[in-house]
Amino acid sequence: MSRIGLRAIEVPSGVTVAEKNGAVFVKGPKGELSERLPAGISMQLEGSQLNFTRTNELNETRALHGLIRALTANMVTGVTKGFRKDLEIQGVGYRAQVAGKQLNMTLGFSHPVEVPIPASISVSVENNTLIKIESISRAALGQFAADIRALRPPEPYKGKGVRYVGEHVRRKVGKSGTA
Repeated sequence: MSRIGLRAIEVPSGVTVAEKNGAVFVKGPKGELSERLPAGISMQLEGSQLNFTRTNELNETRALHGLIRALTANMVTGVTKGFRKDLEIQGVGYRAQVAGKQLNMTLGFSHPVEVPIPASISVSVENNTLIKIESISRAALGQFAADIRALRPPEPYKGKGVRYVGEHVRRKVGKSGTA
C-alpha cells in the first residue's frame, strides 16, 4: 500500500488545481505547471485538501499512486515558493558568468564551456564561483544542476570541479614517493 499516495496535499490560498484532459494543472503566483495523470489514478479536490485514489491494486498503479502525489506536491510548492539549488566551483582559474540566456564557464578545458539556460530556469553567479539556480519545476531544476555538475565533477585528489554547496567529496591520498 502506498503511504505517500494516501496523504492529502494542502492547497494554499492563491493556488488553483484542476484536472483537464487527463492531466493535473497547478497555477499559482509564480507560474503554472502540469503533469499527466496516469491511468488508474483519480484526483479529488475537497476544499483545500487534494487527494489521489487508485482504481485497482496492480503493482504499477500502486507505484504511480505515490509518484503522482509527490509530483503534484512538488508542483504546489514550486508555484508558491519555488526551488533553488546552489553549485560551487573550486579550482584555480575556474569561474562562471551569466551572459544573457547563457552560462559561460571556464573549467580547465582548452575552451570555454557555454550552456544555454532553459526558459523556466533563472541563474545568477556570485563571486565568479557560486552558481545559484532557481525554478518552479523541481525536476527541471535538478536536471539542469546535474548537467552543470557533470561538465566537471569534483575529482578526489585535489577536489577541483563543480559541486553542490555542502557536498562532501572524499579525498584520496596521492602517489607516495618511493625513497
